Amino acid sequence: MHPHQAAPLLVLDTNVVLDWIAFGDARMQPVAAAIERGALRAVTNAACLQELRRALAYAQLKLDAAAQALAYERYLDHVQRFETAQDAQGAQLPRCDDPDDQKFLELAWHARASHLLTRDHALLRLGRELARAGRFSVLAPEVFLQSSPGLALD
Repeated sequence: MHPHQAAPLLVLDTNVVLDWIAFGDARMQPVAAAIERGALRAVTNAACLQELRRALAYAQLKLDAAAQALAYERYLDHVQRFETAQDAQGAQLPRCDDPDDQKFLELAWHARASHLLTRDHALLRLGRELARAGRFSVLAPEVFLQSSPGLALD
């Protein structure tokens, strides 16, 4: 990467974040390592962080309060906060079938992210429409890595 070129900016949906900070999922590790060393940047906002806190507390994750706090802090250490004005609109954005996922599209749009990483099928379907419109790409982490040769080796 050229020294004056900013690292690509990503939005990670909650399940992808959990793969990174709670599960240590091997499919997410190259992206996580690139974020941790600054080759990629991740962005979030209050709504996404609120959902992450709720998800970390799910009984099926079997994380006690200390583990939840540690995972949350680990994420905060590597992510940038981006808040949009309350009246900001993403009028050109398609509507996601799941209203809980719309916040990730809006964050990617307003933060001018290059990619939204997700495994959510509804978001991935919308990604095709967004790509045709020249917005941001919506990809699974593995597909993102395949489209970014050498990233995992930097």
